[in-house]
Amino acid sequence: MSFRKTLDALYTGRDRRAARFRYGLMALDVATILFFILTAPLAPTPVLLAAEAVIGLVIAADLLARFWIAADRWKMLRQAYTLADIVVLLSIIAEPLFGVNLAFLKVLRALRLIHSYRVLRDLRRDTAFFRDHEHTIIAAVDLFVFIFVATSMVFVLLFDAEPGFAGYVDALYFTVATLTTTGYGDITPISPAGKLLSVAMMVIGVALFFRLARAIFVPPKISHRCLDCGLNRHDPDAVHCKHCGRTLRIETGGAD
Repeated sequence: MSFRKTLDALYTGRDRRAARFRYGLMALDVATILFFILTAPLAPTPVLLAAEAVIGLVIAADLLARFWIAADRWKMLRQAYTLADIVVLLSIIAEPLFGVNLAFLKVLRALRLIHSYRVLRDLRRDTAFFRDHEHTIIAAVDLFVFIFVATSMVFVLLFDAEPGFAGYVDALYFTVATLTTTGYGDITPISPAGKLLSVAMMVIGVALFFRLARAIFVPPKISHRCLDCGLNRHDPDAVHCKHCGRTLRIETGGAD
């Protein structure tokens, strides 16, 4: 078997070896995301820059492998997590060259979590808990990504002068207080750029924040396609389709 076919089997195959490979990639994604979040408030050092360079090489190798085996390469390049990987690579290269803090761009790596179709397929097949709570888990991941991308952006633009994790905690506190419209007022932006950022977070972010939070805490809809109208999201206890009235036969786990 050629090397290209081997890679294709690992990235797109349905056997257990391919699933373990993709789970390994997901574990690597989690590790790199945590690294970028935890090092966001730290000043760049030779050790951190070297670690980021190694991570960049791994991301580049994964990106090139996926591009090489892709049947439709232009479609692959338009995918959200592919674009996120490209942005992360560019930020890793640009940060030491231009001496700017691009932590909020590197946190975009978090878009990789779960959102691959094949990883979703593996999780649905292998994990009953994921099958039962898929939409809640995905909403929680999206909320995590949104909060920490926003926090990193706020830290870079408003709190970068405050050293260490104290500034990052203040940025997280300000972000959550703004997104939840709590507005304690103990931390407020002074510069025009900070005020404009706050306005953007309130206008764009608040609705998204509450939508994702609601998806976590409100019982999720059930995926079941109505044979008459095609509606595929219903209440867990639905007997009839709310759109056309057809009787639904939603499968359940049965009695214990």
